[in-house]
Amino acid sequence: MVVADPLAELLAPLLLTPDQAASLDVHGRTDAAVLVPLFVRDDDLHAVFTRRRDDLRRHAGEISFPGGRQDPGEDLRRTALREAEEEIGLRPASVEMAGALPPTPTVVTSYAIYPFVGVIQPEAQWRPSAGEVAEVLELSLPALRAGYGRERLIRRGLPFRTDVYKLDGALIWGATARILGDLFERLEPLGR
Repeated sequence: MVVADPLAELLAPLLLTPDQAASLDVHGRTDAAVLVPLFVRDDDLHAVFTRRRDDLRRHAGEISFPGGRQDPGEDLRRTALREAEEEIGLRPASVEMAGALPPTPTVVTSYAIYPFVGVIQPEAQWRPSAGEVAEVLELSLPALRAGYGRERLIRRGLPFRTDVYKLDGALIWGATARILGDLFERLEPLGR
């Protein structure tokens, strides 16, 4: 894997290679991939998230990384890049793939989510998919980390305690929170 962006160069040794991540197996009937787009603004590392539309059948209103189901025969990296382009208009050519994180399962919907970390420029112009995305969020990772907690949530009538990250009215939980937790652990050597 060739990396040219200085941030991608810093991140690469802390991450799995995309091939290593894709070879890992995790519980889930359906393979999916997300892109974890990172950029630096005002010396803070930021990530790009989507707030899903409230009228969607799955994960309605939730905040997640851009991503979705793998198409038959499609490489998982390609899935992450394709879905990011479809959901927020991020062209694959503008993403420097730095590596990947271990896959994580979703409990209720039985997805195996493979996260791929990419570095982008901070001046991206978003074109959210009207059918899926209510809002594109650019959130500071240090501020998100400071908003970590464990909370009791109720989903589908069932209460449970889970890790959450809160920032400016955004509530991140579930698989996205688990992906963030893994990312934060890997960023510790960088002091970010």
